[in-house]
Amino acid sequence: MHLPTEQELIDLRREFHEFPEPGWREFWTTVRIVEELERLGVDQIHIGADALDPDERLGVPDEQELSDWLERAASRTDRTDVLEQVAGGHTGVVAVVDRGDGPTVGLRVDIDALPITEASDESHKPAAAGFRSQNEGFMHACGHDSHITFGLGTLQTVLKSDFSGTFKLFFQPSEELLGGGKAMAAGPHLDDVDYLIGTHVGLDYPTGTVTAGLDEVLAFSRFDVSFTGESAHAGLAPNEGRNAVQALVDATSNIYGIPRHRDGATRVNVGELRSDNASNVIASKATATVEVRGESDELMEYMRDSVRRHIDSAAEAHDCEAETALIGEAIREDSDEELVHLVDRIAGDVDGVSSVRRRDSLGASEDVTYLMRAVKENGGKATYVGIGGGNPSGHHTPTFDIDEGCLLIGVSVLSETALHLLSRTS
Repeated sequence: MHLPTEQELIDLRREFHEFPEPGWREFWTTVRIVEELERLGVDQIHIGADALDPDERLGVPDEQELSDWLERAASRTDRTDVLEQVAGGHTGVVAVVDRGDGPTVGLRVDIDALPITEASDESHKPAAAGFRSQNEGFMHACGHDSHITFGLGTLQTVLKSDFSGTFKLFFQPSEELLGGGKAMAAGPHLDDVDYLIGTHVGLDYPTGTVTAGLDEVLAFSRFDVSFTGESAHAGLAPNEGRNAVQALVDATSNIYGIPRHRDGATRVNVGELRSDNASNVIASKATATVEVRGESDELMEYMRDSVRRHIDSAAEAHDCEAETALIGEAIREDSDEELVHLVDRIAGDVDGVSSVRRRDSLGASEDVTYLMRAVKENGGKATYVGIGGGNPSGHHTPTFDIDEGCLLIGVSVLSETALHLLSRTS
């Protein structure tokens, strides 16, 4: 195989780490991915609305938020041709390498960052080495900068290899919001995919550990909740008000009391509770964000339906109106044994790999599952591969980082797997 050098991968990862962008605002990120695809000589590059189904996007920010991030991206690039295509939150890319008859293999990587302020002390390597986030308040705290690098490195390797068939690389936006997987799965590029590989770095495993199939990805639903009542003076005429805060507080208490289910694990959490009013005013508006998870789609739906019932009941009890808006969702889908077996065998022969785990539980939620299910429903196979990265702290923390020695390992495992699949004749 013609692998990129380790330094090439490190440079790419650090560049993307330095300029993180959150879901549906990955404008500069999309531009840089397109530039790399052009440099590598990819003929088919599908951007934004051509890469996914725009109507299936979840959790898209308001116009002002999108405009602010687009302006920030425009200050770093002169690629107005790409920025015009991604404006309005139409981020993401699908790269296609078509070499005639043969199987179609897809690799999905995610590209968005988190709203976390990155550590700035010298013990944090990105700060010490000068590639700490320049978008203050946001960082790649879950390794998506490494995932982009895995994708581009694998593509470079595949392009320099002989095969007959098609290789597709999915750069998915808005995974952290769980808002992009459904849209990309509904797009026009998955229908012919025979094999799909997803991947994640870190997961508290040391560099050199590879997991051939990550399973037990919890089904997930996140939605915004708003209660609307009527304002009144809290001292003079409290009886004339309809208290939205009281409705929200009651709903929250009842939501945490939802019975857990005998059939498997369930989760629920209420966050971002907000009401902007003075202490002497009966609140007319109160909002929150609620998320539920389940070990299966059915268990997630049980929690989601229970939450909505408690919201409606609290609204009725306090004479308020309640609305919910879905902003993120993921389903449960496990890795296929055939591909798990293949990755297990291939990874064991890759330089730098010291341990291979056949399967393990992710224990969180991920919307790559939409792409996996779409491929399976068309008769294909899918797996979700873990690449140990020696992360010194947990994911979604200000000090998250990776051992960059995992980058070449990840590219090697993913490239070997993709090329093996592309060599199949049936």
